[in-house]
Amino acid sequence: MSKIVNEIKNLANDRDMTLKELAEQIGRYRNKNYSLASLSQKLRNETISYKEVKLIAQILGYRIKFVDMRIKDIF
Repeated sequence: MSKIVNEIKNLANDRDMTLKELAEQIGRYRNKNYSLASLSQKLRNETISYKEVKLIAQILGYRIKFVDMRIKDIF
């Protein structure tokens, strides 16, 4: 399984949501049919769009944040 599949499954699981429920929520937000098969295929093939990932984050109550990795933490 690809990394994105595991990450999204874990995030959904943390919110007590199945991928099927997540797909249904995506469909509601987009006002069109969005099946578990479609979501699973996109995750498995790593063809999911950034727009869809942002929507998934929103549904699950997360925010995507870009972190500058060139800045080193000083301890």
